[in-house]
Amino acid sequence: MDSIPANRRLWNRISGAYQRRHDPQIGASPRLWGMYSIPDAELGALGDVTGKRVLELGCGAGQWSRSLAAEGATVVGMDLSEAQLAAAAGAMGADRYALVQGAAEQLPFADHAFDLVFCDFGGLSWAPARLAVPQTARVLAPGGRLVFNVAAPWFETCYDEAAERVTTTLQKPYFGLDAIAEDEGATSYQLTYGDWVRVLRGAGLVIDDLIEPRPDAATLNGYNPTDPPDWAHHWPAEMLWVTHKP
Repeated sequence: MDSIPANRRLWNRISGAYQRRHDPQIGASPRLWGMYSIPDAELGALGDVTGKRVLELGCGAGQWSRSLAAEGATVVGMDLSEAQLAAAAGAMGADRYALVQGAAEQLPFADHAFDLVFCDFGGLSWAPARLAVPQTARVLAPGGRLVFNVAAPWFETCYDEAAERVTTTLQKPYFGLDAIAEDEGATSYQLTYGDWVRVLRGAGLVIDDLIEPRPDAATLNGYNPTDPPDWAHHWPAEMLWVTHKP
């Protein structure tokens, strides 16, 4: 499925509203993961990036890229959307980094170009993993790491379309998760745990850890309503994969 054109149109349209709503949260401090803004200092996923060549897949307004550039990484922020890249350019500040327009399933970079490829609900949520993961493996140098955060399958299977919220009731089958229809013909992607393992191993990557971020009971989801509000304190809403290329 070629979801690139529709996804690009969607993000170009919603970029401004998305950043106005979410940048005060995700840009508030460095290295905040996911829907609950859990600090990387608690999860320990990225490690030291000083002197590393880093690619962010789906950089949005560059909140993560800005932080890592300030820490001494050589960063490339890539996004499918011109509007998102314009937001990143406008917010860049003193610590400069490169911006590139591209799709995760068609990375415009040379083999072995990066020491770290990462995303937080970015390119690996909006591209077929069977295409995008081999591309990330290709552009990683030996010993390089792919680290990414995506929605857990239980979050999707418990999403009630009519109520527009995540509930405690299974709404759709777990098996067969793949393409998720979004607005205006756009497509996001969701895999089961087993499918992620097969895709990652099939691309020659070694799985080092699977972190299931768990917010405290008082922390609310900044993106999707949940019923109960502390849903993610009881069940996994996200999965943060830590892998490397041998």
